[in-house]
Amino acid sequence: MADQLASTSRLEAFSDGVIAVIITIMVLELKVPRANGFAGLRDILPILVIYFISFSFTAIYWLNHHHLVQRIEQADQRILSANLGFLFCLSLLPFFTSYVLEKESDAFSISLYAASMVVTGFSFLLLRLAIERRLRIAGRLQRLDVAGQRKHLVSLALYALAIPLAY
Repeated sequence: MADQLASTSRLEAFSDGVIAVIITIMVLELKVPRANGFAGLRDILPILVIYFISFSFTAIYWLNHHHLVQRIEQADQRILSANLGFLFCLSLLPFFTSYVLEKESDAFSISLYAASMVVTGFSFLLLRLAIERRLRIAGRLQRLDVAGQRKHLVSLALYALAIPLAY
């Protein structure tokens, strides 16, 4: 049975919606501090920092996802499945962000957060590989794709390195 192909516009719209919900869930965790003025902002600074980090990761993934999906005209079952796996892993980021805050950034919570970054990064790598497979079949794989894959592997290694460094 031949691969059934789906429109990338639906894949991208669904992914955009899920990522928007992820960011919304994270921002809803931000609470106004009890203290007034700079003292109150100082009290919530760790919360703002971890939110900024999580938002930045999500934004980078959204940008990379957009650029990657724009390279193909249709998505096969591998791409759709890999995309769902990636969105599932990314959707856990608000939980791990809250976990770090709830546990006051202890070593275990930081290492768990870093581990979630490894898993999310790996799931995005699977999506990248599925899309690159499609590009290879179409004869449109470029050197830039191989370079992007190398950068991706380096970032995974750095995320993994953060796990023992948390202790």
